[in-house]
Amino acid sequence: MKAYLELPALIENLDHVMGFVTEQLENADCTMKQQMQICVAVEEVFINIANYAYTPVTGNVVIEMSCENDTTEITFIDKGVSYDPLAKEDPDNSLPAEERPIGGLGILMDKKTMDKVTYRRENGCNILNIKKTIK
Repeated sequence: MKAYLELPALIENLDHVMGFVTEQLENADCTMKQQMQICVAVEEVFINIANYAYTPVTGNVVIEMSCENDTTEITFIDKGVSYDPLAKEDPDNSLPAEERPIGGLGILMDKKTMDKVTYRRENGCNILNIKKTIK
């Protein structure tokens, strides 16, 4: 099954995004643990798009989601400033929190909990894709 959502990339739309994703995961009989991991990853990606993609203006984000062949795939598409979160070096978790630079922990968590995270810039769009085996 494939589902599609387009809405303004605004923090106040997070509940709508999470409801959309949760509904798809429940329909796919995804386990609670997997739902939590996927939802945390979705929240991280959406919040980053809402906070940084269009600053100081706003624009839309498209979320495409499929749950097929025991795999959930979610693609985020925005026309904001070009930014590849995977190009940044992972933060050094061995440093005390006060010595670590700000940023990078969310995408690191996504990379560790999802089976695959990819990014590409195409036709003026940021396209971030996350995949997770759900069965």
